[in-house]
Amino acid sequence: MAIDFSITSTITPKGRTTYNAQRLNSNEDKFNIGSKTLYDGNFGLFNTSVTTGQVYNPEDYVAKYGFWAYFIYPTAMAESSGSFKCLNTYDRAQFTFSFMQYGAHVPNGDFVKFFRKLLQLPNASEYFPKLVLSNNRIFYKSNETLSPLENDSSSQALMDYLNPTLNDIENQELISAARFVHWATNDPNHRETQVATAIAMYKENMKAYHQRYGLDHAPANVCQMICDIRHQGRAKSDRIALALNTNGDYNKAFLNLCIIGDTNYQTRINTVRSTIKKLTDMGKFSLKYNATTGEFV
Repeated sequence: MAIDFSITSTITPKGRTTYNAQRLNSNEDKFNIGSKTLYDGNFGLFNTSVTTGQVYNPEDYVAKYGFWAYFIYPTAMAESSGSFKCLNTYDRAQFTFSFMQYGAHVPNGDFVKFFRKLLQLPNASEYFPKLVLSNNRIFYKSNETLSPLENDSSSQALMDYLNPTLNDIENQELISAARFVHWATNDPNHRETQVATAIAMYKENMKAYHQRYGLDHAPANVCQMICDIRHQGRAKSDRIALALNTNGDYNKAFLNLCIIGDTNYQTRINTVRSTIKKLTDMGKFSLKYNATTGEFV
């Protein structure tokens, strides 16, 4: 049975419009979907709330993923303070979700891969009854007709399904957001899928970054900062390569990486750096990358 919601809005004392949802035919409480915002001429939602029990903690996943559970943590803190229900629908991605902020605008990108995995969960049809997977592609199903929402060259149809326009906040956008927030809040398998996607992504990224930068035996702090720079997109590859050109002095390389983008992104860099230090002080971040195995040892 499909999960449906009633949507209501309120105006805060500061004049901000916030949207709440309540599951129909249930005794569940209302929950916050997000707040309306205007960004670069676009209207959309954002949800940056951090709720106890809904935050990424590497200790919860280290038994399954080992060191990688710690490796993604600095980026998770920078992206969302670890919030599993982090949402924005106001920029060119049109729909971004998860503690690592997966954006829907990249064909075969992190969001698309994440959503494909979600649609394989047992309760997927309850949240998105009109979406199906076929040959590992996302389709919209109307009667018996399947319409593709993404392919190797575009995910625009999927973006438009989740958030029809950036001109206003539409009902479809609110329903899509409510489904994601509710699903993440109530289903540990949804949260596990967020984590599995992040770790798979960073594992593959590290293999590619080694090919570009030569990271065999590079310490975890250097590798993590590279991954965060590339994940956010705050520098091009040549700038990273220049920072690493230290004749093997990884302490200097790390400091060089920490100043990339500091004019505009100092707060984020501080978060990543302080989280790395916290993990290092705990004895959790002393490993080095082994390019042969693709693991940290």
